[in-house]
Amino acid sequence: MLTPDVVRKALRQVKDPELGLNIMDIGLVYDVVVEPEGKVHVRMTLTSPGCPAGAEIMGDAKTVIEALEGVTSAEIELVWEPFWTPEKMDPRVKTFMGF
Repeated sequence: MLTPDVVRKALRQVKDPELGLNIMDIGLVYDVVVEPEGKVHVRMTLTSPGCPAGAEIMGDAKTVIEALEGVTSAEIELVWEPFWTPEKMDPRVKTFMGF
């Protein structure tokens, strides 16, 4: 069954190429909504507005979601509020990175 948790798990495949870490662990995904008809809406951010890999990350996220069984469409919404900070990282990742 397609749920927000299934989508979040799939998004762990998407890596920030500069950091080499997945977008879930670094806290880039803020919200995942799955509608009954299979539409998926993801609100996410990037580590900075000038992130050179932004288009790649968002495209990879869309591709991964669209490959899930039951997905009829995927929309990735780029947001800047709240602004990303290292505090949004998974605690074990923060420790690994020295934050």
